[in-house]
Amino acid sequence: MDEARAREVLDAAGLPGPVAGAKLLALGENAVFALDDLVVKVGRAAPELLDRARRELAVADWLERADVPAVRAAESSPLLVDGHPVTLWHRLPEAARPAEPRDLALLLRQVHALESPSFALPRRELLGGVERWLRLAGDAIDPGDADYLRERRDGFAAAAAALTPRLAPGPLHGDALPRNVLVGPEGPALVDLETFSSDLREHDLVVMALSRDRYGLSPEAYDGFVSEYGWDVREWEGCAVLRGARETASCAWVAQHAPSNPKALTEFRRRVASLRDGDVTVRWYPF
Repeated sequence: MDEARAREVLDAAGLPGPVAGAKLLALGENAVFALDDLVVKVGRAAPELLDRARRELAVADWLERADVPAVRAAESSPLLVDGHPVTLWHRLPEAARPAEPRDLALLLRQVHALESPSFALPRRELLGGVERWLRLAGDAIDPGDADYLRERRDGFAAAAAALTPRLAPGPLHGDALPRNVLVGPEGPALVDLETFSSDLREHDLVVMALSRDRYGLSPEAYDGFVSEYGWDVREWEGCAVLRGARETASCAWVAQHAPSNPKALTEFRRRVASLRDGDVTVRWYPF
């Protein structure tokens, strides 16, 4: 979905007031627009995404009742416009400063203290998209690399299923990165809720450990995250398994962009080579 199509959906949604001046904030899994005091998220036209939008709104209501700082829904149900789910949100104040890992840790500690909500949350299917991403990559990537990632996926899926967690399983964010936090005048708040799930909470912590080891997060910033959360997931014997699973998924995710983007192909090859070589010191770059 490109910006032009997202704006067509926005125009057809029947929102109050003119939408021609809506500012595009992000374009990825969703197109996100700022419209006066609202934020409007336009999802892709896929049947399963309507249920995901409903669940995201339910998560927002649950977090609000639990006093966890997060974006608040402006409407309790999504709109369905030409097959696209559209959700409305109250716009947060402008960021007072960039979010840091310690801000994320503060919010994760609150989320991880919650009991399960009254509605069902899905499992964290970290490896669930690997096959689709590899198929989208097609002939742009080496078939041997695709088979290698499939083997890794199967191996890490089996290993993850056998893990004994250190933390009590339950609700988790699912995409725990500082980019999903906004630090406003009243402090940090979660701004992306669609990946909430119920599973091993260690999933949320391994993300930052991998950021330290692969994506250039400084040891000092990581130590701040650990200090705020109160535990270093690297002390857990299952950390390597969840890390390996996430690395596998991250490689496959980049692969889907290889047919149309030479930089994605270069990054994919770098990542796969480092996994094949067992070289944990190779820097990966966000894409």
